[in-house]
Amino acid sequence: MSKTLFMVLSVLVMIVVANAQTTSSVICKVKVTELAECLPAISGAAPKDPTKACCDVLCKADLKCMCKLKPQLAKFGLSPEKAMKLPGKCGLKVPRQC
Repeated sequence: MSKTLFMVLSVLVMIVVANAQTTSSVICKVKVTELAECLPAISGAAPKDPTKACCDVLCKADLKCMCKLKPQLAKFGLSPEKAMKLPGKCGLKVPRQC
């Protein structure tokens, strides 16, 4: 019985992962999966510098749109202050509204 349950759960996880990859959500003109490139640069007590991949994502993103979402970052355990420093670290200008 437990082997069957494990098999069913494994198949469900694979289906969810496959669907998430094919129907990736878009936020502020970039895919959520792309934004994940920047997580190490805004999480933890001592975040790493943004990678080139993270900066490439930010170059494509609508930064004004991202600014509007800033207050929601804390809900996910991410620092809005650290997130707002990313564009500058990537050589981009932060919109004045931020």
